[in-house]
Amino acid sequence: MKRILRLVLSLFLILLIILVVRTFLFSSRQIPIDPIQGEPVPEGAVSRMAKSVNFPTISSALGVDTSAFLAFDTFLRASFPLVHEKLDWKYENDFSRVYKWGGSNPKLPPVLWLAHLDVVPVEAESRNAWSQPPFAGIVADDYIWGRGTLDDKVNVMGMLEVVEQMLKEGYQPTRSLYLAFGHDEEVGGRGAMAIAESFQRQGLSFEYTLDEGSLIIEDALPGLDGPVAMIGLSEKGFASLRLAVSLDEGGHSSMPPKETAIGIISKAIAKVEAHPFPARMGEPTRSLLTYAGPEMNFPLRMVFANLWLTDGLLARLLSQKNTSSAIIRTTTAPTIIEAGVKENVLPTTASAIVNFRIIPGESPETVKERIIKVVDDDRVDVSFYNVTSPSAPAPVSETSAFGFQVIHKTIRELVPQAVVAPGLVVGATDSRHYLDVSKQTYRFMPVIVDSDDISGIHGIDERIHIDNYKRLIQWYRRLLENSCS
Repeated sequence: MKRILRLVLSLFLILLIILVVRTFLFSSRQIPIDPIQGEPVPEGAVSRMAKSVNFPTISSALGVDTSAFLAFDTFLRASFPLVHEKLDWKYENDFSRVYKWGGSNPKLPPVLWLAHLDVVPVEAESRNAWSQPPFAGIVADDYIWGRGTLDDKVNVMGMLEVVEQMLKEGYQPTRSLYLAFGHDEEVGGRGAMAIAESFQRQGLSFEYTLDEGSLIIEDALPGLDGPVAMIGLSEKGFASLRLAVSLDEGGHSSMPPKETAIGIISKAIAKVEAHPFPARMGEPTRSLLTYAGPEMNFPLRMVFANLWLTDGLLARLLSQKNTSSAIIRTTTAPTIIEAGVKENVLPTTASAIVNFRIIPGESPETVKERIIKVVDDDRVDVSFYNVTSPSAPAPVSETSAFGFQVIHKTIRELVPQAVVAPGLVVGATDSRHYLDVSKQTYRFMPVIVDSDDISGIHGIDERIHIDNYKRLIQWYRRLLENSCS
């Protein structure tokens, strides 16, 4: 017995030594660089951003508001005259637009920055809940208020401010910069598809692509002081499945069978929700942990330094919150259910739509196969919902590539208090349409947000702090300079 105890103690000490050594060797991934002061922001930039909100460039399943897009086009031309005079630019698919600022060295691959012109609608029932009218473009309490201030006119306006300012100064980039602004990202991105197809016909290949997606988030991870600047290496795919039941007989509700169409579909939904997809601690989540871990306090640093042993524990911890659970698994969300026409009539059909956001390593097809097995009922037909096309997760871009390194460096220069880390974007962006013209695609916005700010995206009281907007302009300018150096 003593030999066994000594053996167990010896093994425990060896394990402890391994854990401590690995923690000691778990060094910072942050680029060591001195912070800098950003260049002065162009005069009138804040008021122009506020004015851009006045144009309700809404896209929805019903289409786009043509008059709003035409008025916004006039506004952009008037606000940025040098951009429209000196750059090569054109429309695509009616209202999307692409700009080219030619570089002095044609041997350098160009870079591509993306944004979108459209915004989501504001529900009529929610308008009274807004602190400021959603399309008034009011500047109050140090914020610019309104739809598009975070998603995504902020990037359109910020990028154009930078180019206009640098054209005035006579700046000449060494590598070409392309700006591509889709007009219907919120409903699938046909404008972005048209631009990407044009790039392919021209044989273009970009050094890196940058789109919206991840942000600089306050209190993002426990045990970490300061915000985390997450650079999205990938984005989740998506698919919606239709679960449908069709019975031969209906009848009067006074003589119901043991199982009705609604009962069958309800059981199927319950099974799907009771069997969530397993956690996957793969890329880019593992990179997030290895970048953030060295900046944490000691107990958590040891946990993050030894993922070979602790990944199961971390998966359970991350699963406790909806926000963190979404980065380690394919998510399941029943969103629509249809059945019945009258309270005393047994329906012969019932259906439900379930939406899935798919993590890298899985696909729409593997999601469908799993759901068929989970439902395990021949009476329930499982098919892809034909309103939206399924999309696979985006390939995972590299942290060693030029694009990631230059974005990382620029964050460290202008937001030195933030910990830079790779991440996974849980929503969909226009960047997925450009994968054939750029092997390295990153999703990041240089905006510091907390939970209240994030809730405004597609929600009530969307807004951006004036300091955040000014920093965004400074950041894009510095990113262009770094990309050309």
